[in-house]
Amino acid sequence: MTSTSEPTPSAPLTETTFVRTASGEVDPPAPIKGVRRLLGWILPANLSIFIIWGAVPGILLPHQIELIYPDEKLKVAYFAIVATIGALCALVAQPIAGQISDRTRSKYGRRAPWIFLGALAGGLSLVGLAFANSLLGIVIAWCLVQICYNFAQGPLSAVLPDRVPVARRGTFATLSGIGLMVGALGGQIVGSMLFNSLVVGYIFFAVFAVVILTLFLVFNPDHPSTNFDKEPFSFADFLRTFWVNPVKHPDFFWAFTGRLLLYTGYFGVTGYQLYILSDYLGIKDPNTVIPLLGLVGLVGTIIATAFSGPLSDKVGRRKPFVFGSSILMAAALLLPWISPTFTSWLIMTAIMGFGFGMFQAVDTALMSQVLPSAKSFAKDLGVVNIAATLPQTFAPGIAGAIVLMAGYSALFPIGVVLSILGAVCVFFIKSTK
Repeated sequence: MTSTSEPTPSAPLTETTFVRTASGEVDPPAPIKGVRRLLGWILPANLSIFIIWGAVPGILLPHQIELIYPDEKLKVAYFAIVATIGALCALVAQPIAGQISDRTRSKYGRRAPWIFLGALAGGLSLVGLAFANSLLGIVIAWCLVQICYNFAQGPLSAVLPDRVPVARRGTFATLSGIGLMVGALGGQIVGSMLFNSLVVGYIFFAVFAVVILTLFLVFNPDHPSTNFDKEPFSFADFLRTFWVNPVKHPDFFWAFTGRLLLYTGYFGVTGYQLYILSDYLGIKDPNTVIPLLGLVGLVGTIIATAFSGPLSDKVGRRKPFVFGSSILMAAALLLPWISPTFTSWLIMTAIMGFGFGMFQAVDTALMSQVLPSAKSFAKDLGVVNIAATLPQTFAPGIAGAIVLMAGYSALFPIGVVLSILGAVCVFFIKSTK
């Protein structure tokens, strides 16, 4: 006679065991509190950072360089230099911030101290950038801005896998994506309104980010991390974080690569919007039409982001949304290449806003599910966020070289190819649908 026994249920995860053993596909330990409040606050928190990425490298910084160096080729070359050096700082800053954040042990938690300090130091750096009047001064100030705000942004992104259940990550990512895109596109609008008041603009964005992120921390306090195991730091291990092993973590690799390719194609074109409008489309005062473009893009983004994240939660699938949005954006980039008119650019902006909103909302949830370990959520997301933040600053540098060699029209077919390649990468992800 044989007997069967009921399997012994595994003990529920505690915060300590979660950090020690969990991956991105595992829910945070029960009881999960404050998720609804986080859902409400992640939108303005993301907005406060991404409004800077929308306004400064897209509007204020190229205009600042243009005022100092008005020659057409010189301004393109110097903007490319500033963007490239700043991008290298962003490349290093987020993984470093992630390593430090993951290892922080304090009563305020692992993330909160760095979010606050990054916002404060970033604000001071923006004020310094406002008064820079030479290429060297601009480079130094912009590098500090990149480093400081990436120290805030990296730990902020780790809130998703740290504290949000897998089943609600599509909704959380939607709100996060709305904050990102409203910030990026709204930054263009606000930046264009402050086009002729650079100092006021820089100070406004500095104060805004500090206030919003401080309120986010006050209303969403991090869990104390004093009882977490101390993780040793190895410089060799840190250097290895810049390499995503495609054999050991293939899904992580493909998700990272897809995002990097699509973002590079997107920001390689939109990052040069100011100069494209004036020098390629022949618009005399481009700052007067940027608010309209921002609003058109914003409408499409909000519509796409609002339904795509919750719908992906409902159907339990992420990949079709990410793939479809990438193809849609590739199609949109064809329009101003075929017909270099403001109307084509306006239509492209609407379609790109819709496609990018869908991509951002669902891809964020997808990325959170391919993270290898809770021990290093912030570090891994720091590497992931390189794929998002690096193109926003590095792509204009690449684009500058392309423009100097082949003209503005060459940007569009390159953007199309990168977007399609980004879509193809999604097919190779196996651990999520």
